[in-house]
Amino acid sequence: MSARAERGNGARRLSVEGDMTIYKALALKTRLLQALKGASQLEVDLSRVSEVDTAGVQLLLLLKREAMKSRKPLRLVGHSAATLDALDLFNLGAYFGDPVVIKRADRRGKSAEGSKK
Repeated sequence: MSARAERGNGARRLSVEGDMTIYKALALKTRLLQALKGASQLEVDLSRVSEVDTAGVQLLLLLKREAMKSRKPLRLVGHSAATLDALDLFNLGAYFGDPVVIKRADRRGKSAEGSKK
């Protein structure tokens, strides 16, 4: 797991790469909360997340709660397949309120899989 932050216009963009699992949770928690603390708003790019377990989902929930407490906008963007699956599994898409863009090729693959069952 790695996370790198970029700044611009008072906002901060944090890109998460690798696993969001229990094995990386402590380091990722520290990084996410530091990024939020130092920003007026935070955008988290999840496009390079390869695996998410319940600890990863809990980190996203914690980050959202802390953003709401401090009244800072939080956006999750670039959802990877792993993050989409996790958010869908726990029905959390609406809670985070971020638009999820699924590429046309991915939609066709999903509908083809669904019709096979």
